[in-house]
Amino acid sequence: MEDIQNKDNEQQSPEAVVVDDVNSTPAEDQTAEEVVAEGAVEAEDEVAKLKEEVAKEKKEYLFLMAEFDNFRKRTLKEKSELIRNAGESAFKGLLPIVDDFERALKATEDSEDASSVREGMELIYKKLKKYMEQNGVKEMDPEEKDFDADRHEAISAVPVPDENLKGKILDTVEKGYTINDKVLRHAKVVVGQ
Repeated sequence: MEDIQNKDNEQQSPEAVVVDDVNSTPAEDQTAEEVVAEGAVEAEDEVAKLKEEVAKEKKEYLFLMAEFDNFRKRTLKEKSELIRNAGESAFKGLLPIVDDFERALKATEDSEDASSVREGMELIYKKLKKYMEQNGVKEMDPEEKDFDADRHEAISAVPVPDENLKGKILDTVEKGYTINDKVLRHAKVVVGQ
């Protein structure tokens, strides 16, 4: 009987061990559930943090877009004002010359002397030329040079007896001008043919 009891004990011992294992499994499952719950909480925290970052980045993006739009509008306004007022400084410089012409016209009403009128006009002409040169406008001198279609406009061609004068500028009907080395007005010329 003792043998039978020992066998029963041996049999109970494995069952007891199995029961102990079964009892320990729910405890481990609880720990796993807690780990999953903690992971879910951490994931929710991470998602909330990422949502905050996205909201912050979106707000900054919208701010930058608004700032750029304001910059674009301000630049367009400045450009339109610049274009509208571009001639202001040019005309402002011409006003003293217009004043000189008015004074000269008033002075010639009573004057019989043509030489004094001419002298006054020459002074005004020199003043105007000086103003133009100060602003980068220069006169072209095309006389006795080769015809250049980029700088000159041929209004007529005249037959020439000398072969050396063919393709050369013989006469200037209207002077040409450049501004900062760019053609402002083409010179109207007569070319030898």
